Parts: sequence; structure tokens; C-alpha cells
Amino acid sequence: MSTPSKISPTTLAKLAKLGIHHRADLLLHLPLRYEDETHLTPIADAQLGMTVQVQGVITHSEVMFRPRRSLVCRLMEGHEELTLRFLNFYPSQQKQLAVGKQIRAIGEVRMGYFGLEMVHPKCRAADDDTPLQQSLTPIYPTTAGLAQPVLRKLINNALETIPLTDTLPAPLLKKLKLADFGDSLRLLHNPEADVSATELEEHNHAAWRRIKFDELLAQQLSMRVHHRERSKRIAPALPPHQKLTAALLKKLPFKLTSAQQKVWKEIAHDLALAHPMQRLLLGDVGSGKTIVAALAALQAIENGYQVAFMAPTEILAEQHYLKLSEWLVPLGITPVWLSGSLKKKDKTAAAERIATGDTLLAIGTHALFQASVEFNRLGLVIVDEQHKFGVQQRLELRNKGKTETNTLLPPSRGKAGMGVESLSTQASTPSLTLPDGTTSQSTKPASGQVAGYLHGGGNIHEPHQLMMSATPIPRTLAMSYYADLDVSVIDELPPGRTPIVTKLVSDARRDEVFERVRAACLAGRQAYWVCPLIEESDALEVELQNAIETHQQLTEALPELKVGLAHGRLPSAEKAAVMAAFKAGELHLLVATTVIEVGVDVPNASLMVIDHAERMGLAQLHQLRGRVGRGAAESMCVLLFMQPLSELARERLKVIYENTDGFVIAQQDLQLRGPGELLGARQSGVAMLRFADLTEDEDLLEQARLSADELLRNAPDVARAHLHRWMANKHDFLQV
Repeated sequence: MSTPSKISPTTLAKLAKLGIHHRADLLLHLPLRYEDETHLTPIADAQLGMTVQVQGVITHSEVMFRPRRSLVCRLMEGHEELTLRFLNFYPSQQKQLAVGKQIRAIGEVRMGYFGLEMVHPKCRAADDDTPLQQSLTPIYPTTAGLAQPVLRKLINNALETIPLTDTLPAPLLKKLKLADFGDSLRLLHNPEADVSATELEEHNHAAWRRIKFDELLAQQLSMRVHHRERSKRIAPALPPHQKLTAALLKKLPFKLTSAQQKVWKEIAHDLALAHPMQRLLLGDVGSGKTIVAALAALQAIENGYQVAFMAPTEILAEQHYLKLSEWLVPLGITPVWLSGSLKKKDKTAAAERIATGDTLLAIGTHALFQASVEFNRLGLVIVDEQHKFGVQQRLELRNKGKTETNTLLPPSRGKAGMGVESLSTQASTPSLTLPDGTTSQSTKPASGQVAGYLHGGGNIHEPHQLMMSATPIPRTLAMSYYADLDVSVIDELPPGRTPIVTKLVSDARRDEVFERVRAACLAGRQAYWVCPLIEESDALEVELQNAIETHQQLTEALPELKVGLAHGRLPSAEKAAVMAAFKAGELHLLVATTVIEVGVDVPNASLMVIDHAERMGLAQLHQLRGRVGRGAAESMCVLLFMQPLSELARERLKVIYENTDGFVIAQQDLQLRGPGELLGARQSGVAMLRFADLTEDEDLLEQARLSADELLRNAPDVARAHLHRWMANKHDFLQV
């Protein structure tokens, strides 16, 4: 930090803990709250719950040992008295608060053992001539050993010495009715006495509005810059040949919805370009994202490139493997399956097929990006439930396809017709043998990209990326944290999906739910019973039902039914066998943990019971509910809950009971939990906003998005200056 030399290394280390590494960082280290030392409140007017400043004379001061050791003083003003109590104190404080001393104390008024009191108020010597503060006193976020006066001194020094020139042009500020940047910072750090502390602390003041807009604008600029930079990178252009895709569409027993057709056209267009697609495909539970992903995979395969399809759990990955095999094997494409649970021999065989190019489609879990797995010619990466993978995991898979452009097409090492030389020495466009026996010309780069391919001197070629999520993302989150991506939304469900009736049932009526399960299964339907845990944990209440106990209870209570059990700790082969038996109709009832949250598709299952629903999040409840309603029969989801309910649990159950639209549920989830939990920020690496609140500042976000595009287009120097102020020497909002 380029600060005065008198700042000790110890203080610098403590500032670093707060994310303050440079003097400019001090400017944006904004107060959490304020203390009002600009006026005195008579003790007679001090009310419970108020934070006030009072002045008086100490009339009594002693160390008491009941109910615990504390310093207790009585402060007298006229005939009114207030108790000051200190649980931790030093001898110097005892001297400061000796009988006869006149002091000012500021703190929250509470009801204590001796009537109205302040616990650990801030005190200082004062007399009738001691002037009052002229501005509200800021209280900053801090760390152990870094006192508020030290922070205030450093921040005020920065305010006085660092230019606070506005990065944004006056016409834009006038158009958006935004305050001056420097004035806003000075007000937030040192607000005048007449400024409402409540308005400041709730971030409703015009000064806060300016800071929040600037933060959102920096985020939008950063992501739009990443979006533009991506267009400069090189990827294989994969134009649609519409042979295999047409064949698949012809064989399907259903037609694509208009929403599926729309997003498929968007993806097909991006794949045909010679720079990497990074598209996020959003769709509610059961909206039909998998068939769109299959069409994208075929477009890459038709151009002779490999596709990696990754899912976060073995059950979901295996469901994709089975479904895609059902669709693609008749077209001559045999996917390879790769997961961590495979035997070593099978893993080696799968990796060999991927490395040699013997397969053009690899489906699996995180095992796909292990160091031992090498792709022959990776052109497209598809990641399902992308928010469940960490940044590093997604990056490692993408890096599997990175090659130097002067060796874009590697020598043949296998059976898939990959025998071509590098583009830098190949005069004509080589043909590639496709799985259906036809040939396709290897894609030439667009004319404007030829020089980059041939003479890039080591430019990086990377695969296209399609990320999918069945967890709908609220518009504000998509605008804010996915602004670097192109987003496609499947906003309608396929015809024939039956509405799901949702019921809230207390655990006291568990026997009635057993009977409902019995009736549904004896009528020829199937049912799920989902439990949140595998076995008891000391961290949770004893009454929490677990999958193993519930399986035993249901087996005993419903002896005429065949009851299966699936959970995350079962060996993969055993788990796959149970799932296959349930799908084949050999089991009436499947007791499972949330391993069945996504990917499981059994049309005959019409009843879902979610045990201890109060312990699950909205997105998880919505995903689980979506496992039924996939056939013609009327479907029901029973949310079984334990009393008493917390306020948050009550709100969650109310939302899921009243709504079936995943996007509406996601918006409610954002309001209940905030963006960090909804995005899985710890895992995703997405930097959270410090000041703006996406549940309250959607209008500012929209203004920032439009302004970012306008500045990048018409005033790039302004955009650069604004990014420098907010992001110089910091990580970008976008990590990859």
C-alpha cells in the first residue's frame, strides 16, 4: 500500500484482512452504521431501544460480582439517573468513571438489573463547554486490533489527498439523476448532522444510490469486456450439416416446442462461428433441455469434433448416457461412459477410446477432466447443472480442448477418420468420416479469421461451451452474474405434462400419507419417498427421519409393495440396479435421498413424498417435485413437515405450495436467501456485490447494463477509467 511510512506493518496486515491493499481502497471502505454525537438527549427522554448520547455526572461507581463481575456506574443528570455497565473493563476506565467525573456516554438503552442501562457505552470526559460533533460518527467494518479512530484517520487522509474526479460524464449523471461521486463519498464517510442515519444505514440515500450504480456499472463493464474478448478467441466453426440432426428429429416420438426450436437456432448459430460459444441454457424442470443438448452435440459431431457432456452426479450423468444412447446409437454414434466408480480396466478402456478419437461423445462426471483423460479433438463441452461445479472444474474440462492453432488438427490416432495434417500445411480442406458412414468437409475458418488460424503464432483454439441449468435463475441474477454469457431460456413446457398438485401435511398425519402411497401403487402407479439424510447425525435432532429407517418403516407398513432404497453411499452398481428396477416398474416405491433431485425420468411415477420438507431449499423442493407429472396420470407432491416451523421454513413452504413456475420460485428464493447462496458463490467463484442489492436495485442494474453498452460503444476511455477505479489491482468480478 502506497501510504505514509508511519503506518506500521502490523496495521498494514490488519488492513489487508479487510481487503484494503491500496490507499484508494480506503475510499470504498464504507461505514456499516453511524453514531449520532451531534446532539445530546436528556436522560429523561432516553427510551428503550434508542441509541442516544447523554451527559451527566458519575454519582456511584463500584465493581460488582453478582450476577457476574462487572463495573457498574450511575450517571446523574438533574434528578434523572441511568446505569452504565461494563462486563470487561480496565483500571483506566475505572479512573475515567470515578465518582464526580462528568462524562458523555453513547449507547443503546436497555432494561437491566437496575432499571434503564447502557452496556459498554462509549464514554469520554466532557463538560458544559465541550463542543458537539459536527457530523455523524461513522462505524466501519474492522478486524481485531484495528480501532475505529485509526480507520477514520486513514480514510479521512485518503479523502483529503486522493483526487475524487468523477469517472462518468455529466450528461449521463444528469440523465440518470445521480449525485457526484466525490460528494457522495464525502457524505457517506462524514454525513452532516441533518442527514438521516436510518436512511444511510438502509442504503436509501442518494449518495448510496450513486455508489451502488458505480459498482453495478463496473461489474457490467467487466463482464461485457469479457464477452467482447471472447469474440477475439478462436474456436472451430461448426456449421450445421443437418444430416444427423434431421435424422434424430425424424425419429423422435415428439415435436420440439417453439421455445426449444428458438434456443436450438441460437445455439446452432453460435456453434457455426469461429469464436467460442459460451451460452447458458435455462429451463424449468421438464422443459426439454436434454434434446437441445443432443442436437448441439450432433452439430459438433457432424463436423468431426468430439463432445464432452458432464453432469455433477453419477445418477444424472447416467440418465443422460442412457437417454442419449437411446437417441444416438441408431444414428451410428456410440457414447462412451466415464465415471469415478468404474473399475480401473473400464476407465482405461474409456479413456483410450476418448484419446484415440474412437468415440465422438463422452458422457460422465468430473472424471472427464482428470489428468489421465485426453481428448483427440474436443469441439464442444456441455455442462449440466453448471452451478454445482466449481470454477476450476469447469475450466479444467474446457482446457482439455485447448490447442495451438498451428496444430489445430492432430494426426490420426484412431478409427474416427481423423487423419489430417495441420492447417498450416494443408492446402485443401480434408474430409472427415462421420459415424453414419458419410463424409463431411472439415470446417474452414471464416474469412476474417483465416490469418488468425494460419499465422496466429500460437493463438489458442478452445472448444465451445454449453452450460445448462434446471434451476431457473431470476432475471436480476442473469443480468448481473451471467452478463458475460449468452443466455437462452426455454420458457414453456412440452404439451401433455400434467399439473402437479402440491399438499402440505404435518408429520402427525404420517400414517395417512402411508395409506395414500399404498393406494397410488396398488392402482398401478409408482411413488418416490425422499429423505434428507442417510443416517442420523449428532448435529441434527434425533427425530429427523433418515432414508434407511424410513425404508424399513415403509417396508413393514406396506408389505404388499416392493420398496427400493437409493442413496449416495450405495455402490454405483447397486444404485444403478435399483434405479433401473424402478424405471422398469419392478419396484412400486423408491425411498431415496436427494440423489434423485435431477435427471430421473419415470413417467409412471405420479406421487412424490418429501420428508422433512422444511429442511430443504426452494430450488431443491422444486427439482424434486419435478420428478413426477411426467406421464398422463394426475400427479401429487406431498410436503411432509415437522412442527414447529421456523419463519424461513414457513415462507419457503408457502412459496412452493402457491407456485409451480420455477422462475417465480427462483425470484422468491433470491429474496429469501440472497444471491450468494442461490448461485453457490463459494463453489462458483463468482464475486459478490458489496453494496448493491439485487432484490432492491433492479432498476439500477438495468441502467448499469444499458450504460455499460453505451460507454463501451461511444466512450471507451470513460469505461476504462471507471473500471480502473473499481478494479485496479483487484480480481475481476468474473473469474473465468
